[in-house]
Amino acid sequence: MLKKLYSETENKMKKTVEILRTELVKIRTGRANPGLVEDIKVESYGAQMPLSQLASITVPEPRQLLIRPWDKNILPQIEKAILKSDLGLTPSSDSNVIRLNIPLLTEENRQNISKLVHRLGEENKIAIRNIRRQAIETTKLMKKEKKISEDDEKKGEEKIQKLTDSYIEKIDRILKVKDKEILES
Repeated sequence: MLKKLYSETENKMKKTVEILRTELVKIRTGRANPGLVEDIKVESYGAQMPLSQLASITVPEPRQLLIRPWDKNILPQIEKAILKSDLGLTPSSDSNVIRLNIPLLTEENRQNISKLVHRLGEENKIAIRNIRRQAIETTKLMKKEKKISEDDEKKGEEKIQKLTDSYIEKIDRILKVKDKEILES
């Protein structure tokens, strides 16, 4: 019974860390990364579609993205969507591809991005702690319903706390790497 609870708790924590990683990929650091633009919604064929479903996105140079639409007719819509996004990037295109040059970040931009990264990290740490709280409440309920002993409850709470600490550590390591990437770019 407790093993199932541990497994569910760990899966929720893993998903939280993956969500953080996904969000951090979208944050501009001065280096080209397809993750910056692949989720931008483009009006195409009467629907809003992610850019990754409409074009190939490559990194020909460290500070440049190359977007090659599979249908050349949607090039203008892709340009509009990039301009509307909050990335602050200006696309330049010929009739076949769009080039996005990633400018160097100013010191002020780096500091603001670093603050954003830390805020995202803190939000995810809070999510991890909420998962811990729910799991511990479940162990208390199990004990109250006499499904587990008091010793099992204490051991369960300790194991859940260790799991929480390890995932908080993972988040800290991820944030440290991203912060270094931001400040060095």
